[in-house]
Amino acid sequence: MNRYLEKVLNDVKAKNEHETEYIQAVEEVLTTVEPVVEKHNEYEQLALLERMVEPERLITFRVPYVNDSGQTVVHRGYRVQFSSLIGPYKGGLRFHPSVNQSIMKFLGFEQIFKNALTGLPIGGGKGGSDFDPKGKSDGEIMRFCQSFMTELQRHIGQDIDVPAGDIGVGEREIGYLFGQYKRIKNAYEGGVLTGKGLSYGGSLARKEATGYGLMYFMREMLNANGQSLEGKTAVISGSGNVAIYACQKAKELGMKVIAMSDSQGCIYDENGIDLELIKQIKEVERGRISEYKKVHENAQYLASKDIWNIKADIALPCATQNEITLEDAQKLVANGVIAIGEGANMPCTKEATEYFLANNILVAPAKASNAGGVATSAIEMSQNSMRYYLTFEEVDKKLENIMINIFQSCKTASEEYGLGNNYVAGANIAAFRKLAKAMKAQGIV
Repeated sequence: MNRYLEKVLNDVKAKNEHETEYIQAVEEVLTTVEPVVEKHNEYEQLALLERMVEPERLITFRVPYVNDSGQTVVHRGYRVQFSSLIGPYKGGLRFHPSVNQSIMKFLGFEQIFKNALTGLPIGGGKGGSDFDPKGKSDGEIMRFCQSFMTELQRHIGQDIDVPAGDIGVGEREIGYLFGQYKRIKNAYEGGVLTGKGLSYGGSLARKEATGYGLMYFMREMLNANGQSLEGKTAVISGSGNVAIYACQKAKELGMKVIAMSDSQGCIYDENGIDLELIKQIKEVERGRISEYKKVHENAQYLASKDIWNIKADIALPCATQNEITLEDAQKLVANGVIAIGEGANMPCTKEATEYFLANNILVAPAKASNAGGVATSAIEMSQNSMRYYLTFEEVDKKLENIMINIFQSCKTASEEYGLGNNYVAGANIAAFRKLAKAMKAQGIV
């Protein structure tokens, strides 16, 4: 590795030794941008990499609320405002017991590059809390969201930082957060949050955007390599928004999805997943995927991790970080998988990604392939600024064009540096070059 890159990476590891997810994200980027760094000796004098891997601001705060039993409960809240190089901080809020500083920083760091790839003027950030909305009443979730926003509102604004949803933060939570923000600020600032309901400034196609965008990227990637999605089988981990709408678009593009999962288990239906039933279970009833077998008795209910043992052409990890390990990657390759599409953020471990690439498996990296959600959030921001609504078809077409452009940026960068169809490196290089140019232009700040 380049001496400067090695120095920066070692420094990150020393300063953040307990933050494994964050170190993983930084290492994945730094090890792929070496060809660019080699050509720019001035980066070291400018401490460009040191500035890029350090958040501009890291905010931690307590979030107390009263549950339905009258007991006061205290959680920890975060907002990592990582980079405002190319626009206001932009990135989701995650409510999940696994949330900690390492995960927030890894997600914020990834978001910088993802947002740069969209071509839109948005910086990178992330936030959330270790609060778990599962099993909570609407009243408890409302009181938590109001407490969370009472602190967060000090640090956000439509030209400062624009949060959105993520795991555990859907339209319901965004509604409660927005209501509290409006109440405190005494102003209707529609562009301060994205992922809003359609009745108060949300965008059509926002819910579908990440899943749709993933499949648009997959289509472009396969076509560029002489293949097609049509007639292919797929397994999709997860059953939230990303997974559900990736499944919907995959079917529209001629694919057959044969398995989906949640945190408790996996449904394998060789006849093809009944998506309307999945939507009913997950979006309406907020139930477990195991309910699927009550309607389709011939489907198999397996452990969540067993989804990677199922033979399919394409695997779409859409659940959470590091869900595909090296062992899982070996099983997928042995079963004849031809492509991986990352719908979640960093769903493959570094070892798994390296194994896929070494075995000539096409990999659509998360920071490129799941950028459709934040791209459509930026489209929502522009609609709010204009006090205007685009149709579903207009938003979807803009999303499709953005995803085509993202793929072309990854492809061009990988080819320029002689990396063939390594779109993992291509995505990192394309985003890094844009960020480095902006950082040099803005001086030492």
